[in-house]
Amino acid sequence: MKILFGIQGTGNGHISRAREIVPLLQQYGEVDLLVSGTEAEVSLSQPLKYRFHGVSFVFGTNGGVDNWATWKIMNLRQFQRDLRSLPLKQYDLIINDFEPVSAWACKLRGIPSVSLSHQCSFVSPNTPRPEKKDPFAQWLLKNYSPTTYHVGFHFERYDSFINTPVIRSEIRHMETSNTGHYTVYLPAYDDKTLLKYLSTAKDVKWQVFSKRQKQAYQSGNVEIFPVNNEAFNKSLASCEGLLTGGGFEGPAEALFLQKKVMMIPMKGQYEQQCNALSASKLGVPVVKEIDEQFPAHLNNWINDDKKIIVDFPDETAQIVDRMVKQYAKIV
Repeated sequence: MKILFGIQGTGNGHISRAREIVPLLQQYGEVDLLVSGTEAEVSLSQPLKYRFHGVSFVFGTNGGVDNWATWKIMNLRQFQRDLRSLPLKQYDLIINDFEPVSAWACKLRGIPSVSLSHQCSFVSPNTPRPEKKDPFAQWLLKNYSPTTYHVGFHFERYDSFINTPVIRSEIRHMETSNTGHYTVYLPAYDDKTLLKYLSTAKDVKWQVFSKRQKQAYQSGNVEIFPVNNEAFNKSLASCEGLLTGGGFEGPAEALFLQKKVMMIPMKGQYEQQCNALSASKLGVPVVKEIDEQFPAHLNNWINDDKKIIVDFPDETAQIVDRMVKQYAKIV
């Protein structure tokens, strides 16, 4: 069997999940990997067959998307060329994790594809959304990476096709401890802002993983590290809690490890607002933004010892097996 797996390269969650899924797919045949996007620091262990520019957003420095930088890297002409270049007919199964080039190439040629992603969980009306609707954002979630079939992941099983999160084996079997520090991953905020507010909690040690740094350094009770998968995992395994954005994979893994989590979803990023709402239903505190009221929220979270217990069973192999047997041309 020949399988094409298209993976979103904006943010680190998609590629982190793929690191777990690719070896499982390789049990069924030859797997060609496609990544599009420009904002990931982690990489796959296997070589890529296709590397495309795709359609990405650029993280800002004040809690949201850098719209101007995003516009500058937009290249729709290249996107169209990439669509036409994909030799899709040679594949028996085309899988997509919120990757627009392969999704639209399939759609325009009438070739079935399967979404194996967190984002496809929003196909279900049961998946939580904020009371204030955003029609354009909902349209974008639906049409950014359109597929024929859906196998979704979310914090809870909101629908029959939605599964609990993929927890990577390296996380699932990790030995944990608590050395008292807090791990921070907030790529939409610059280091200066984080240092200003985190340093107000003087009795707490912070380990911040920054997209903007190549070398580690320390300022008072705050350590700043460049983003690195192994270093981040080590920090997460031994932390008291994780302060992060409105992503999905990072908070899910922290909750699985029974770490405290607080989320600050990106401004104007509808999917992150939805994720934060779902997490809040589990008991995760959510803060809208880092502002002058943030230190009070931070202290409340630090002083709260409530543990959130989640049930994220190891079902990834079974999910992949069902998907292959149900949707591949040949088995």
